Order: sequence, then C-alpha cells, then structure tokens
Amino acid sequence: MSTGKTLVLWDIDHTLITTGGLSRNIYADAFQATTGRTLRQVANMAGRTERAIATDTLRLHHIEVSDQLLTTFGLALAEAFLTYETALKEHGRALDGAREALAALADRTDVIQSVLTGNMESIAIGKLKAFGLDHFVDFEVGAYGMDHEERPELVRPAQERAARKYGQAFTAGNTVLIGDTPNDVLAGHLGGARVIAVATGTYDAAALREAGAEAVLTDLGDTPAVVSAILATAHP
Repeated sequence: MSTGKTLVLWDIDHTLITTGGLSRNIYADAFQATTGRTLRQVANMAGRTERAIATDTLRLHHIEVSDQLLTTFGLALAEAFLTYETALKEHGRALDGAREALAALADRTDVIQSVLTGNMESIAIGKLKAFGLDHFVDFEVGAYGMDHEERPELVRPAQERAARKYGQAFTAGNTVLIGDTPNDVLAGHLGGARVIAVATGTYDAAALREAGAEAVLTDLGDTPAVVSAILATAHP
C-alpha cells in the first residue's frame, strides 16, 4: 500500500479556465436537439452539476424529467460541445497560473490530481484538452456532473476511484478540493474534503472566506503559494 499521497480535485470552469461565455450556446443547441424547442432560460450553473443544471433547465420549460431524457440530453450536450471546440479555443483561455500550478503538482510524487467538476466527463476532458491542460490530471479518478445531481455526492466516488487505482484510502484528511464558488466549498465539506477557494469567478475572496474555505487565494498566479496552500490544507 502506498502512503502519504494527497488527492487534489480541481473544479474546471472559472477555476482553471474560462469558456468565454459559450456554455449557454452549448446548452441552447443541446436543448433544441433534445426537445425540438428553443431554449428560453438556463438554470443557474455556478458550482452545480450538469445533471442538476439539465434537470432544472428542462423543468423551467415545463418538461417532465426522466432518466432517459437526461441521458439523451447528456449525449446532446456532448455533441454540441464538439461543434464549439474551435470557438472555445478562440474565445476561452486557461486562467493565469493554471498551467503552472497543474504542472508543479504533476511533478510531485506525493500528489495525485484529478477533477471534481459539474461537467460531464467528455466535456471536462475536452475543455482541458482545448488549452493543453489535460495531460496534467488523471481523469480516471475524477468525478463528473452526470455521476450525481448533488455536487457533495461527487467527492466520495473520486476518493473511491483513487483508492482503487493507487492503493491508498482517501478521506477529508488527505483530499483537497479547489473551486471558485460557495457551492464548491459546501460540496467539499459535506462530501468529505478540505477546500481551497480561488476568487477567479463571480465570488470575491470575502464571500469565499464566509463560506468556510480552509484557504482563499485571489488567483493561481503565485505557483509556490498555490502548492504550499494545498499541502498545508491537506496536512494542517
């Protein structure tokens, strides 16, 4: 059994990258393909899972939701994402310091890093691949937006997948979630992880501190500070 590794789980949108506002377009195309109707409104996306966003978006249009419909919607989202890959590269970007932070952690033998994201798996991979960030993380041990509707329920599957692959138990004592919303903080604490919040989205540092994050960073620009915060949060 290996010992001493920290599992680092990254949120993607507004933590590592920005999509340049293309998420609504992707949902509009998927909604049209799934229902034959024009999208009027997308449910709140901040810190939520794809399954929850899709469910609430369909209900906002008075459409009865079933597992089969959600599966169809998920497939349509994946297809729609493919049509926006070029636009994503043009309008989106990796956030400052994201590449350097991922690279620094990838070089460490005491860290396993993956993602805990509201995105479904194929979209999560596609988003990081668009900006050359995909090879830094182990997607096999991540947790994704179609795994469960509630974001806190994603922590345990990621820990279990990492445990099976790396032969070590992962708990709140050696799992760090990094995100940009109060929902990310809540997900970590309810799910069984410590949380570092970065004020790179719509929430400022004060709001993230109030949410209870163990550490709050303005951004990922200072690589040594990011790495130190992760290690200190995992082993206070």
